[in-house]
Amino acid sequence: MPQAPLQGIRVIDLSRLLPGPLATLFLADLGAEVIKVELPQQPDYVRHYPPFYTTAQGDTFSANYLTLNHSKKNIAIDYTRPEGRELLVELIRTADVVVEQFRPGYLAQYGLDYNTLAAMHPGLVYVSISGFGQHGPYASRAGHDLNYIAYAGILGLHTHQGKPLLPPIQIADIAGGSYMAVMGTLAALLARHRSGKGEHVDVSMTQGALPMLHLLMAEYWANGQVPEPENMPLSGGLINYEVYRCKDRKWIAFAALEPKFWMRFCEAVGKPELMGLGLEQNTSPEKKAACKARLAALFESKERDEWLRLDAEHELLISPVYQLDELEKDPHLQARQAFVEIPHPVLGSYRSIALPIGFKNHVPAAPTPAPALGAHTRELLHALGIDAAKIEVLQEKKVIRCV
Repeated sequence: MPQAPLQGIRVIDLSRLLPGPLATLFLADLGAEVIKVELPQQPDYVRHYPPFYTTAQGDTFSANYLTLNHSKKNIAIDYTRPEGRELLVELIRTADVVVEQFRPGYLAQYGLDYNTLAAMHPGLVYVSISGFGQHGPYASRAGHDLNYIAYAGILGLHTHQGKPLLPPIQIADIAGGSYMAVMGTLAALLARHRSGKGEHVDVSMTQGALPMLHLLMAEYWANGQVPEPENMPLSGGLINYEVYRCKDRKWIAFAALEPKFWMRFCEAVGKPELMGLGLEQNTSPEKKAACKARLAALFESKERDEWLRLDAEHELLISPVYQLDELEKDPHLQARQAFVEIPHPVLGSYRSIALPIGFKNHVPAAPTPAPALGAHTRELLHALGIDAAKIEVLQEKKVIRCV
């Protein structure tokens, strides 16, 4: 039977909120055994973030926690106390990877930093996710996604009337944090396979967002000009790479960037006289506005589904601008099984986004529900050789929590 790609890899997840938990979710989907470690008295804050699923009996479950932490095990240990720290260290001895998301230096006070752990576990891959990285003038600063994309030069790229617009998603958290953490983890595991040595992977969410600027920075380095947001071709500077409203007030994305697609579009709509608009728009701002208005009027003459049928016939690079409630209805995403139904012992089931990677000779791990706080504490401590009596004592002392 085909295995998941990371089957046999054990990950200790000390992270909270979004970047680290999403990274370890990917690792779990790839087959790794991910053990989420939470403090009994102060668990992951996301557990208390709305919105909530609520049962008829009044039980509540954070939708955000469920979607970020499915397919993981959970152990509740107060590692800020000596007894708890000893338990966690013993668990880490059995692991391949540790993922943490605290400010640089925070875990050192509990002897859970890379140098201390690597001394007793040389093959450990230790992944640190932080806003600005493990060193540098800003390393100890607090921050959020908005701060990181501001420093990374991304926030200023999308403006309205000169004011930077806040993106509706966390760019640096996910692209700069989660994705880079997964990339670093996999690279370090491969290197360990070759050398036997572990690694400290340093993920800066600010620096991790910079690769999204490769083309813009290349342009700046080539001509010395800082591009104005309104003049960037792929940010509304072209009439043939733009969003347009349709007759039914829905929107489409039009991306006939290459001349062959633009010519095909003009022919398909029966208006060959529009072919020259692509050149005319470059003569002056006034001309560009006039060209865009002319094209906007054309798109408003048909409903969105009419444009999509025309695209299906002629491949015009027209796509629907979906709202969230339309995503699961898309036939392509359905065929790709982009969403997954996860069983839950109380809710019955809930929906989540599936691993967005396919494999020919391997299969992703079957999803399991996000665990309750301390759901696997007994199981994991038993596996470390700790007997039931000792576990009860530790629970009474609130060093651990069991369910």
